[in-house]
Amino acid sequence: MNRQDLIIKIAEEAGVTKKAANLALNAIIDGITLALEKGDKVSLVGFGTFKVNHRNARTGVNPQTKAKIQIPA
Repeated sequence: MNRQDLIIKIAEEAGVTKKAANLALNAIIDGITLALEKGDKVSLVGFGTFKVNHRNARTGVNPQTKAKIQIPA
């Protein structure tokens, strides 16, 4: 399911226009994004949990050249 499929499904289930469903989806995504940017965790019971995982810098290998590369945090 892609974004457009989701908009159609929201419109059908909620009995609203696709434009209204798109606005609602954008508001949800914007809200989740803002919370994650602040470092918060977003939990939607029965759906999923969104959080930002910070990783340390590490050394990796370029699969094409086999050269060692530094992967930033």
